[in-house]
Amino acid sequence: MYLRHQLSIPFFVYEINLWCNCLQSDNLLIIFKVSTFVCELKILKSLQNIRSITMSSRKASHAGSWYTSSANELRRQLDNWLASACLSHGPARAIIAPHAGYTYCGACGAFAYRQVSPAVVKRIFILGPSHHVRLRGCALSVAKKYETPLYDLKIDIEVNAELEKTGHFSWMDMKTDEDEHSIEMHLPYIAKVMEDIVPVLVGSLNPDQEALYGRLFTKYFLEPENLFVISSDFCHWGQRFNYTYYDKSSGPIYKSIESLDKRGMEIIETLDPASFTSYLREYNNTICGRHPIGVLLNAVKSLQEKGCNTNFKFLKYAQSSQCKHMDDSSVSYAAGSLVFEC
Repeated sequence: MYLRHQLSIPFFVYEINLWCNCLQSDNLLIIFKVSTFVCELKILKSLQNIRSITMSSRKASHAGSWYTSSANELRRQLDNWLASACLSHGPARAIIAPHAGYTYCGACGAFAYRQVSPAVVKRIFILGPSHHVRLRGCALSVAKKYETPLYDLKIDIEVNAELEKTGHFSWMDMKTDEDEHSIEMHLPYIAKVMEDIVPVLVGSLNPDQEALYGRLFTKYFLEPENLFVISSDFCHWGQRFNYTYYDKSSGPIYKSIESLDKRGMEIIETLDPASFTSYLREYNNTICGRHPIGVLLNAVKSLQEKGCNTNFKFLKYAQSSQCKHMDDSSVSYAAGSLVFEC
């Protein structure tokens, strides 16, 4: 029975005529059934750890601002960006791609998505950093589908259930989900192949937690039909980001930023999680997807221990603007692809 599976509540039903709607308040969820006899009434407290049992959709909350809400225009943009990118390091089993407004990073992200084989991929895990809420672990979406201007993407609730059973995942409410952009900005590219998705919001993890989640995801990495999208921008430079690292020996500020980013990118390409952690501690580079990247690197480490041959390569780097003065600001973007054989 659907509700029994979803909520792990035993229902003893003798004669059912219809289901009534669920009534929700901030603290209560009341489920009731109407028949010739009322079979059961359950009051469930604390909605935070209970999935919505209604068919909920996450709205494309950033369409019309961060990217166009016009399906035709969006399709044209994506096609042009993908056509301009080269297929040089695929088929990708995981990619790192940015999540800023498409005006700034849409073309850069295409270099990562160009490495994906739509004929192979059936399920896409999206690991995005949390920008608005404090999160100590990882959280799953309560939605059943994500809307895009192109068409809707269905969430793989069976995989969500498997992840929940590990005891290491919480649930983000719909407001948190719709406020966050790190996952949504990948959906139009993903909608080009229209597959099931598993959105995962990644919180502030320590190295041990990154290793734990990396191990948990390893079994999904081993399945060729799965693709992992690691959502991350790179250096956020400027006073408004409280980060103004500048190595004058590199030349202009924007060249110093590029040198800093590419030092980190080279370390990521070694696929060594400990070296990446050391780099972040030394330079404090404001890579917002540092924890999703850390999870990826630890998953790859587990794959290598299983005998997999892995190779990661960055294919594109860009900046939103070129900083030349200390009161300037910019955000950096990078696109890369992981290939491996097991």
